[in-house]
Amino acid sequence: MFDLISFIPRAVMQSIPLLYGSTGETISEKSGNLNLGLPGVMYVGAICGVIGAFFYENKCGGSAENMNGFLAVMIPMISCLLGSLLMGLLYCFLTVTLRANQNVTGLAMTTFGVGFGNFFGGSLIKLTGAEVPSIALSATSSFFSKSLPFAGKLGVFGKLFLSYGFLAYLAIAIAFITSYVLKRTRTGLHLRAVGENPATADAAGISITRYKYLSTCLGCMVAGLGGLYYVMDYASGVWSNNAFGDRGWLAIALVIFTIWRPNISVFASFLFGGLYILYLFMPSSNLAVKELYKMLPYVVTIIVLIITSMRNKRETQPPESLGLPYFREER
Repeated sequence: MFDLISFIPRAVMQSIPLLYGSTGETISEKSGNLNLGLPGVMYVGAICGVIGAFFYENKCGGSAENMNGFLAVMIPMISCLLGSLLMGLLYCFLTVTLRANQNVTGLAMTTFGVGFGNFFGGSLIKLTGAEVPSIALSATSSFFSKSLPFAGKLGVFGKLFLSYGFLAYLAIAIAFITSYVLKRTRTGLHLRAVGENPATADAAGISITRYKYLSTCLGCMVAGLGGLYYVMDYASGVWSNNAFGDRGWLAIALVIFTIWRPNISVFASFLFGGLYILYLFMPSSNLAVKELYKMLPYVVTIIVLIITSMRNKRETQPPESLGLPYFREER
């Protein structure tokens, strides 16, 4: 039988990396930058966090009792944010300053990010001398996955809503804050103007380069936290090369599914997370059927894309200058 009580927490945990990634990508795309390097950014964010956690945990003897909880959390997070920031700066330098093709740059950065993560991940695995091709940072993970102390006393309610690490709640908060900033603030208005019509925004005195740099770098940092969450919380601190899967691409699909609205992505990511792991809870033993279940998030995205294209409403369309370089000389 389908175990709904076990399914929902797993689906929520699966959805958090997608929520971080889609929120970060939405911030980038609102400025007109189509960052297809998101999977690589999330991968780099994850491995940078793992590197920081690895050296701190080893310095403390690998025991949670010898570790400072604040440092155990902040060192991986700062390392993750810095690595993601550098990826964002590289993307902006190539696409905004040098005006390189955004699609090609994004795909190249995805390849680079995965290679970067696998290289340093493999190097750390060799340092540990482990017989299995993975790194276990269980002591650091215990700080990230720690839930509210009274969650276990509240039965089903506690398990469904209060049994997650702090990064899960942070992802939801960031998504709602992003939605508010984009819709209700002058900064959000300027950012949307840059993404819709950079020539008009430039004529109004808005710095196109500054907004593109800031939004894309911020979006990369948010997305990088998704990679960190996956390793430190969802995977219980275990890093293995190429284990991240297609979550980065799924996060980009989620942006289209939510029609560039971060507040909707909070609920849509839960749907995608559930669809992503649905095959694990279905009673079918047929491998082909399970592979069909894995296709569901992408099928749903295609259906939504078709529907929004047929409706042809402006509010359901991407930013008008998305993926296009801005040449001030043509203004």
